[in-house]
Amino acid sequence: MYQSIIVEIDAGVGILTLNRADRHNVLDRTLVEEMTAGLLALNQAPGVRVIVLSSSGKSFCAGTDPAWVRETIQGNPESNLLDNRNLARLLATLAGTDKPTIARVQGPASGIGVGLVAACDIAFATCDASFALNEARHGLLSALAAPYLLAALGERHCRYYMLTTERFSGVDAYRIGLVHEMVPDEEQLDEVIGETVETLLKNSADAMGACKALLRSIGKRPVNEMTIEETVRSATAAQSSPDGHQGMLALVEKRKPEWGVKEND
Repeated sequence: MYQSIIVEIDAGVGILTLNRADRHNVLDRTLVEEMTAGLLALNQAPGVRVIVLSSSGKSFCAGTDPAWVRETIQGNPESNLLDNRNLARLLATLAGTDKPTIARVQGPASGIGVGLVAACDIAFATCDASFALNEARHGLLSALAAPYLLAALGERHCRYYMLTTERFSGVDAYRIGLVHEMVPDEEQLDEVIGETVETLLKNSADAMGACKALLRSIGKRPVNEMTIEETVRSATAAQSSPDGHQGMLALVEKRKPEWGVKEND
């Protein structure tokens, strides 16, 4: 079905793997299209509660395919605009899933590859992973990934790494907030992801989706009456939902919740 990705579903976990190891998983039109379609399919699959974004080979994602860059040089503004819209849609699709997303970073990530990491909810990396926002070195901008980089790193760190294009290590990525934890190797990377997935699967899928929607909505808005009212309404809606009823009942009865089951079933 797919040429450049592998999509698997296992025990509530959807795994989308970039599978261009021989090209260091650089993005081209096919990979962008397939990743977007694969993410949409996993987000809509009722049996999937967590999505893991991974890649094969030694690199997570080395940016954009040079062959595609050559086409861009020879292309016209209209076709380039379409390509950028599709790339932006990929990042928005990844960031906009209802389900928690985890980036599994086992090697170098450059350019738009760093954007993929930033667009995930949670990111783990091996100690030998490295990152570079190197677009300015080629006269370009990290524009498409900028909203997600700002949310993950903050403006100050974005200024430094986008302006200098300096490659930074997994240690630095952890220090500035791009990744949540570093581990020595891929075996331990899979272990920490497995532990996190296990934790996420204990939670209400509806509540996690509502949490993501709320955070997207309020973002960095000022804490004013409109923002406060939205948080109040979100909290009330969660309390009134079937999962909210079930969770509260389980809490007072000191038992594990049975998600999807109403208290009077």
